[in-house]
Amino acid sequence: MNSTIYQPFKNFDFKYKNCFLSGDTFSTPITEIGILPEWLLKVANFSGDEQIKLLDESVRSYNSLKVPCNTEVLTHFIEPLEEKIHNAFLKGYEAVSKLEEVELFRWIGKFMYSLIYVEMHAAVRQQQLSADGVNMSQGLMHKFGNLHTMIQGIYTDVVFEDFTPWSIVVVPLEQHDTTFSFRDEINTMTFSLKLKDFGIIACLQDNGTNKKYHQELLDQIGNAALSPQQFEELCARFFYSAYLFNRLPEYAILLVEGSIYIDAMPLRGTLNKALFDHWQHKTYAQVLQDFWKPWDHTLFEIIKDPTNPISYFNPPSLPATT
Repeated sequence: MNSTIYQPFKNFDFKYKNCFLSGDTFSTPITEIGILPEWLLKVANFSGDEQIKLLDESVRSYNSLKVPCNTEVLTHFIEPLEEKIHNAFLKGYEAVSKLEEVELFRWIGKFMYSLIYVEMHAAVRQQQLSADGVNMSQGLMHKFGNLHTMIQGIYTDVVFEDFTPWSIVVVPLEQHDTTFSFRDEINTMTFSLKLKDFGIIACLQDNGTNKKYHQELLDQIGNAALSPQQFEELCARFFYSAYLFNRLPEYAILLVEGSIYIDAMPLRGTLNKALFDHWQHKTYAQVLQDFWKPWDHTLFEIIKDPTNPISYFNPPSLPATT
C-alpha cells in the first residue's frame, strides 16, 4: 500500500522512466501507450500520421505522442476504462449521455494530462539544454498537479468530498455522421470533442462553475439536437468563460488507508469580486470567429451590433456584460 501520493510536479518526473499515472517503476514493466488510443483513431478514421502543434511550436504526429505506463495499471485499469468509453462512442449519444460523469472526467483528464506530460517532458529537456529553467507559472503547475491527483481514481480509490471538480456537458447533434475532432486549452483545462451524433464539452478544474454560468442556455437547449454551428457556439462560450474564471481552485488532499480524499476549499476565499471577470462581447466575438471558421463568419459580421453578437440560438441567452 502506498504511504504517499505520487506528485510528479515536485521533482519534474517527466523522463519516461516512471508510470505517468502511478509513478510505479518496480512491480511490473513500463511500456509506452499512445495519447490517442488505437480504438479512437480507428473510429475517427485517422491513420495516426495526422499532426498536432505543441506549445513549443514542434509538430508531432498523433502516433508519436506516447506516455510511459505500468503494464499492470494499463491492463487492469486503463484498458477497462478505454473499453467502456469505446463502447459508448460506438453507440453514440444515447450511450455516451448515460456514462457516469466521473468516467468521462477520468478519460478526458487522462488525455489532457498525457498531453501535459509530453509538454512537460519537452520543457524539462529544454531546461537541461539551455539551463533557463522551466518557463511555466506556479499556478499552472499547481492545477496540473491537482488534475494528476484526481485522475489517479482510474487505478485507486479517489473520493471527492461533496463536490465535483468539473463541468461536463454532453449534447446530441443534428448530424449523425459528424467527423471526429477535438479542441483543448491546457491553460484553462478546457476540452471539447464531437463525433457521430454527440458532442462533449468539459472544464476539468472549475468545481462546476462554468456549467452554472451557462445554465440559462443549457436549460433552453434541454435535449434538443444542436446544429454544427450551435455546438461550436456553445463550445466558444465555455472556452471563453473558462478564460474569464479568475480563481485558482484549492483542495485539501488527504491519504487515508490507501484512499485519496479530496475536499474543495471555498472558491470565493477572501476576494470580494465575482468568480468570473466581465464578459466582453468584443472578445467573445473573436473567440467565436475562430470556432466558426468553417462558415466564414467575419468578425465584423459577428459583432456588427456591439451589444448583440450574432447567435444560432433563439433567444441568444448570452451572459450579461455588466
